[in-house]
Amino acid sequence: MFTSRNSSSHPEFFILLGIPGLENFQFWIAFSFCVMYVVAIVGNITVLHIIRTDHTLHEPMYLFLSMLAITDLVLSSSTQPKMLAILWFHAQEIEYHACLIQVFFIHAFSSVESGVLMAMALDRYVAICFPLHHSSILTPSVVGKLGAVVMMRGLLWVSPFCFMISRMPFCSSQVIPQSYCEHMAVLKLVCADTRVNRAYGLFVAFSLAGFDMTVISISYVMILRTVQRLPSSEARLKAFGTCASHVCVILAFYIPALFTFLTHRLRHHVPRVVHIMFANLYLLVPPMLNPIIYGVGTKQIRERFIQGCCGKDP
Repeated sequence: MFTSRNSSSHPEFFILLGIPGLENFQFWIAFSFCVMYVVAIVGNITVLHIIRTDHTLHEPMYLFLSMLAITDLVLSSSTQPKMLAILWFHAQEIEYHACLIQVFFIHAFSSVESGVLMAMALDRYVAICFPLHHSSILTPSVVGKLGAVVMMRGLLWVSPFCFMISRMPFCSSQVIPQSYCEHMAVLKLVCADTRVNRAYGLFVAFSLAGFDMTVISISYVMILRTVQRLPSSEARLKAFGTCASHVCVILAFYIPALFTFLTHRLRHHVPRVVHIMFANLYLLVPPMLNPIIYGVGTKQIRERFIQGCCGKDP
């Protein structure tokens, strides 16, 4: 079962239990998960197609939205196929390296999504507070560099997770009481001092999400101050409307993410089934809701979608 007995010994595979406590309902829960996953895939691909084919949407806001859609596709696809296989077909085994790859993709692209949301908040800040200079400040080159920085930041900050775990010995237990491989869940199976790993996890969480949430908060405080000074109520409503979709997306991402993060530290006060369900929804709900929120809340995308479906102008 184990490889050579050295400091980096590890099991050949782990056992993912799915949703412990709801074994009798897992088959039916999987149908709702499947619907959410299909909506996420179709919705995000549709958004990408609309933005790619309509050159009038090649602006910072929509370029960032494209980055968000790509991130959501990767984030949901890194877990949902295996999760559905577990819940429907009891395919609970996951190979060791596949588990570490899943850990990497989940945490790396969660951090990328957080960074993209921060970049979108900056875009709204510049568009509303400096409308005459928006195109000169956020040029395509600047947007591309911001996207590259967000991507590299996520990949570089999260890579040590997998490297440190791969160098540690594991106990005889191979059971992960979740539907996917997550850093803290895998770390609990390590037979060694994990304080450095836990400390680094906290550092990553606070340095990435903490920084992003601070920038988002400051951006929207400045936006609110600017909007309140607009001369007409119509102008204020229009400004609020351009930010409403983004605020909904931010809440849909950070609320379940923070709940999942905190329950790992307060697990004795939260029922396991509640924690696991939120952990699953955290990777399902934002990718599903984001294209719906932007499709309904963004006039240009809504019009292009209606035009594509009906074959005529909306």
